Amino acid sequence: MQADAQLAALLAAPQARAPFDRIEWWQGLVEIGGLFPLIAVAKAGRERAVIPLLRRGRQVHCLTNWYSFRVAPLFTPDADRAGLLDALAADLAGQTPHLVLSPLPDEDGTTTALAEALRRAGWATFVDQCDVNHVLPVNGRSYAEYLATRPGPVRTTLKRKAAKVAVTIETAFNPESWAAYEAIYAQSWKGEEGSPTFLRHFAEAEGRAGRLRLGIARTNGEAVAAQFWTVEGGTAFIHKLAHVEAAKPLSPGTTLTAALLARVIDADKVDLVDFGTGDDPYKRDWMEQVRPRYRIEAFRPKWPGTWPAIARKALRRLVPDRRAG
Repeated sequence: MQADAQLAALLAAPQARAPFDRIEWWQGLVEIGGLFPLIAVAKAGRERAVIPLLRRGRQVHCLTNWYSFRVAPLFTPDADRAGLLDALAADLAGQTPHLVLSPLPDEDGTTTALAEALRRAGWATFVDQCDVNHVLPVNGRSYAEYLATRPGPVRTTLKRKAAKVAVTIETAFNPESWAAYEAIYAQSWKGEEGSPTFLRHFAEAEGRAGRLRLGIARTNGEAVAAQFWTVEGGTAFIHKLAHVEAAKPLSPGTTLTAALLARVIDADKVDLVDFGTGDDPYKRDWMEQVRPRYRIEAFRPKWPGTWPAIARKALRRLVPDRRAG
């Protein structure tokens, strides 16, 4: 399951769909985040499947961090996905008595397929929603056509305040601009960063690849809002955004979001804008769809130590939540 040659052969074949699907992302988690990976690989002839995992005590989790929108298995083109997932599920039985896989998508069937494979392999498997993902399908619209559908307060704010801030959007990594982003973040409402070193390393790599979209809003020459986006595979990913609290009356974040959306829709011609995880109310002003994210917990019933957890999970399925309503 940890054969470097197998992994190298596999990763040469699948097409990355997002930053989280690339080996460079995983390497950053390991080298900067200090995580020790367990890369699960299944093969059948020339077909391959891989999912990045890591150990936490006796449990095995997905290889993710604070900045990961989601995790999902990768497959070579035209692979027998069900068969490869069956092989992964069976092999993982010898690695751990307790799997925790999240955040998983299911708009592409990932969660359903993984859960079914685990059950076929004898795992006691439970699926729960753990988060949401706000997205904007562009559907061929121009930015002007999209903006006309935004809530009235958003359009009014842009008309009244957009001229009060100057916006720049950079596609190459600039240390001075990144320092401005970090200074803005430190003065914002946001909590402490998960790993500033990892994020900068990622931004530098995206700048070299031409995928970076770093937006800075300034008033009177002072940087007051910043947003870190990337573009690849027809999708714009919104990774980070922040504004200085003292500048809130100017709504620099609204102006900056609008400018970046205009860039990725009209110039980059993306098909989708992905606002990541979390149900922040402001995301609904800009995005049009909400997709659930799931957690799979799977236990090996042959391990007596898992029985109490299995019983608790099963009981929760049978007893209604009295807090509801």
